[in-house]
Amino acid sequence: MAVPKGKVSKARRNTRNSANFKAVAPTLVECPKCHEMKKPHTVCKKCGSYKGETVIVKKEKTK
Repeated sequence: MAVPKGKVSKARRNTRNSANFKAVAPTLVECPKCHEMKKPHTVCKKCGSYKGETVIVKKEKTK
């Protein structure tokens, strides 16, 4: 049975694990209705449309 010879320090462990992790910026696409950048396959936060159709009606803030 394999037994480790000594404790692996946090720095050594994290260095080994960091080789498999890569920070990547999220993919963004342009909303066809309001031309705001949004994540693909999601409802636009600004205008509330999905695939060119209004799905969520946004309320105007009134004071």
